[in-house]
Amino acid sequence: MKCLIIAAGQGRRISSKGSSKPLIPLLGLSLIERVILTAKKSGLTEFYVVTGYNGDKVREYLKKFSQSRNISIVHITNEEWEKENGLSVLKAKGLINKNFIRLMGDHIFEESILKKLKNEKVNNDEVILAVDYKIKTNRLADDNESTRVLVEDNKILDIGKDLEKYNAYDTGIFLCSPAIFDAIEESLKNDDSTLSGGIKVLASQGKARAYDIKDSWWIDVDDEEALKRAENKILATLKKPTDGPISRYLNRPLSVRITKYLLKTEVTPNQISLFSLILAMIASLFFFLGSYVYLFIGAIIAQVSSVIDGCDGEIARLKCQESEFGGWLDAVLDRYADAFLLFGLTYYASFFKPNFFAFLIGFLAIIGTFMNSYTADKYDGFMRKKIGAGKHYFRMGRDVRMFIIFLGGLTNQVLLTLTIIALLMNGENIRRILVLSKDG
Repeated sequence: MKCLIIAAGQGRRISSKGSSKPLIPLLGLSLIERVILTAKKSGLTEFYVVTGYNGDKVREYLKKFSQSRNISIVHITNEEWEKENGLSVLKAKGLINKNFIRLMGDHIFEESILKKLKNEKVNNDEVILAVDYKIKTNRLADDNESTRVLVEDNKILDIGKDLEKYNAYDTGIFLCSPAIFDAIEESLKNDDSTLSGGIKVLASQGKARAYDIKDSWWIDVDDEEALKRAENKILATLKKPTDGPISRYLNRPLSVRITKYLLKTEVTPNQISLFSLILAMIASLFFFLGSYVYLFIGAIIAQVSSVIDGCDGEIARLKCQESEFGGWLDAVLDRYADAFLLFGLTYYASFFKPNFFAFLIGFLAIIGTFMNSYTADKYDGFMRKKIGAGKHYFRMGRDVRMFIIFLGGLTNQVLLTLTIIALLMNGENIRRILVLSKDG
């Protein structure tokens, strides 16, 4: 399925953030990049982008972007960009002859909306608009600026910015048949060159349907305030259901602040994963030096490593650079970091006096930690199926373990730290086995 993206407008109300609205940055990506990459993640592969204002600059930018990301982009120029957006859609007539997705270059949205919408069945003379019925609770939408929609029995009855009677917002996300082109041309006869005018034509024929996005989110980035709301919402999505208590309430708030700075650089997620490992190795080196001062310093560095470890995944998600290799590499490097830290603590616990018990507890802590990581994937998969993807559930993992190391180092209670880790990690592994065994 092809995807038509309208990015022809000037964006006067947000011009202070950039000379071309589609190129305004939002957490490491321009608005147009974020729209395209979100659509790509949903399964779309062929893009048609309509440009107008400052078109040469936007097209040159997208040319480099398409090469770096290996994405097919066909450029369409709208010389009448100062007029309504229906003309931008009409410029694709003759180029797109099958059902297609139509998006706005400044509407940021949750990937799940498009994943579901593109699989809806649409007749050759229909359009389906993704609508948001949360008009009273949606804090991302501006009621004064949003296009309003009146829907009844999943049929669009009316649409426009000035509707007094309405029950939904237009998200700007459409599944269209080529009939939309004829509808816009029909609307032009009544001097209405908006896309909404074309939708009204189809609605009058009962050919415009509504698709409920339910709890999914979207936002029209039309001014600086909306840009800030979009940033906050995207950052909020970085929280994962697998986040433990330390990660959720301590590490994540700190790592997000660091990530916002790193987004301005060219650093990659894999480089951050490697840097986190290096910090953990440096921390373990201090443990081997066998002095409380060095233990104290090492504990702080270990906790910093734990915070930084969250930045690689955050940058990967924010820049749409996630990969199976990156996730695997991060897991491998984390296991090396765990081994260095726990072995360093075990050495410290027996440094002043040879202690077989310390070696035994250290061994149990290391093996429990490794098995905790090994069982995590199977356990997480089970919980996603049981309670649903995206929902939080109890999980004792690396964030807690690293924080215990941090506290143990500060208080000079190394043997107690190893004992707690050994008990917690092996106990968690047994709990996971019991949970999975009940499912057969």
